[in-house]
Amino acid sequence: MARRKKQGGAEDLMDLVSRMPWWAGVALAVLTYVLLRWLSIAAKPAAPQPGQMAGFVQGAMLSSVAYAAQFAIPPLCLFAALVSFLRRNKGESLIGQVTRSPAADALNGMSWQDFEMLVNEAFQLRGYHVEEQGGAKADGGIDLLLRKDGESFLVQCKQWKAFKVGVEIVRELYGVMTAKGAAGGFVVTSGRFTEGAETFAHGRNITLVDGPQLLDMIRQAKGALEVAPTIGDSVSPATQTPHCPVCDAAMVRRTAQKGSKIGTQFWGCARFPACRGTR
Repeated sequence: MARRKKQGGAEDLMDLVSRMPWWAGVALAVLTYVLLRWLSIAAKPAAPQPGQMAGFVQGAMLSSVAYAAQFAIPPLCLFAALVSFLRRNKGESLIGQVTRSPAADALNGMSWQDFEMLVNEAFQLRGYHVEEQGGAKADGGIDLLLRKDGESFLVQCKQWKAFKVGVEIVRELYGVMTAKGAAGGFVVTSGRFTEGAETFAHGRNITLVDGPQLLDMIRQAKGALEVAPTIGDSVSPATQTPHCPVCDAAMVRRTAQKGSKIGTQFWGCARFPACRGTR
């Protein structure tokens, strides 16, 4: 997903702080104001003594810069905290919107910005720490960096409704995963994947999440997902639904219909046959 380029230090600071929790931005604003206020007073030199003109000039410059910065940096931090607060509210609103919507195409009316924000929130609900990367960077189009249990995962978001995500995108992600040493990766789309993309992802620790699967992941994470049993399946509402050990999606209690374990109950991934994780 493309983003506009950064234009300077102030914008970089805004971008950094806006990705923090809003309360952290407020705390940073207060802290920087206190420190800069103290520095503007402490660095202010007394009358210059003979032979100390260089120190006097340096102190005067430092005091002036700190004095000016105390009226610039804290407001930037406060504004970034407001952006963080509004972004978080928007993300939660999107989660609520798709959770409540009965339509299978609840993702189709979203802009790519809202779609990426929704994916961000969805992974946070799954317990990941999420860092936005920006697909315009020279990082193979990576939009999100996930961290969980000491491991990192890469995410590409594709708000593509008109056509399927092909194998080229999955190959690109795999190459970046290898270069960065990531434990796994996700390609998330509002549409579908080609057969070639699914074949390439199989066995490479890349999870392909299409529109319906994303909706299921969100609804399950919010405690609103009800997996309807198929023939031979049974769901026990009294039993806490575990997560798939392969893709972390919800699981369904099933009964083996053939083989040596016929009649035996087990947990199978709700994304079967795309994912064959069992417990």
